[in-house]
Amino acid sequence: MWGTLHPNVKVRIINSFLTRMVGGAIFPFMAIYFTQRLGAGLAGLLLMLLVGVQFMAGLYGGGLADAWGRRRTLLVGEVLKVLAFAALLLANLWLPLAWWTFAALVVINVANGLINPAAEAMLVDVSTPESRTFMYAVNYWAINASLLIGTLLGGWLYQDHFTALLTGLLGMSFLTLFLAWRFMTETLGGPRRSAAEVRERVGLRPLLGSYAQVVGDRAYLLFLLGFVLLMSIEFGRQNFIPVHLVQAFAPQTFLGLPLTGVKAMSLLTAINTVMIVAFTIPISHWVKGRDLKRVMAWGFLLFAGGFAVLNGSVHLGVLIAGSVVLSVGELLYVPTRQTLLADLIPEDRRGAYLAVNGQVFTLGKWLAALGVPLGAQIGETGMLLVTAVLGLLAVLLSLAGLRGQPGGAPLAGKAA
Repeated sequence: MWGTLHPNVKVRIINSFLTRMVGGAIFPFMAIYFTQRLGAGLAGLLLMLLVGVQFMAGLYGGGLADAWGRRRTLLVGEVLKVLAFAALLLANLWLPLAWWTFAALVVINVANGLINPAAEAMLVDVSTPESRTFMYAVNYWAINASLLIGTLLGGWLYQDHFTALLTGLLGMSFLTLFLAWRFMTETLGGPRRSAAEVRERVGLRPLLGSYAQVVGDRAYLLFLLGFVLLMSIEFGRQNFIPVHLVQAFAPQTFLGLPLTGVKAMSLLTAINTVMIVAFTIPISHWVKGRDLKRVMAWGFLLFAGGFAVLNGSVHLGVLIAGSVVLSVGELLYVPTRQTLLADLIPEDRRGAYLAVNGQVFTLGKWLAALGVPLGAQIGETGMLLVTAVLGLLAVLLSLAGLRGQPGGAPLAGKAA
């Protein structure tokens, strides 16, 4: 089946795997980097600004990919990443320069805002309904496998070999740029547009007009808002939780290996990723024909409950149990939410609706960035309670958005 996929799909999956593998060893620990050098309050503000940059870049990146071309937009993003990763390495080659590091991360987020919508559009352009399920399944598996490798690398190398990780990231960015330039082809049909036409299509007014229709759909927005709250819980893995473990987790030995707070964070993420890779397909089969609303709600609650434990505990056994619980929740809600989401989207407006849905993760990251300064004020117990409340609100808002929708339709399949 891999041999039947379009070259663009193969390159996208390979590039995504390589980038996430090395990036996963660095970016989840940037909250620690900024907190140690600039303080918790300023670190939270900078993380929020980074998410805001990617949010705006993603909106414009989607419009640019439609107006100017998928491949050209993607290649511009890849070039920006090479330059930004080179700057990131130079900013930490001798003495760490926190503000130069932040500037490089701004450019990286702009690059991702250009690359991701262009690449996702490419996947749809070159795939068929028959090949799409396999394509997304391979992509989802690759994402989780790369994150597993990356978090393990980061946990063991971040503190003592940060420069080596940055060097690897720069090398990977050169490789992904070459693969995209050499093997990807343009998939946007129609005549080539002039520069004036491109500027007109990606201006502020047409951009706002394309999304205005989605804002009027109250049910859809409630459903998305619930998921924003859930994602704000998940992205605590990159914000409050690692800071919490670095500060409060007592170094100890696990299976003969020394564990610090950073390594414990990597272990918990690895447990989650292994469970997702191993049980995605069996769980997807299990939920077929069941009440999808109920399965999704239980998934949300278990997911939030597991993360509440990670926010509030420093005992290794309890943390491992929390990671298992949140993994079960993720396995339950990911396929069911996708199916229910499709039922809410009008067939004639899928592009605008899915573009807005794509920003849910960015908004979740933005809210999660508040966890660093908030956690410094209310402590672990306070963060545990906040996480539990957010999980309950996520369930209530999502179900409110689904009111009147059938809940027991068979599950069609799982996409990345």
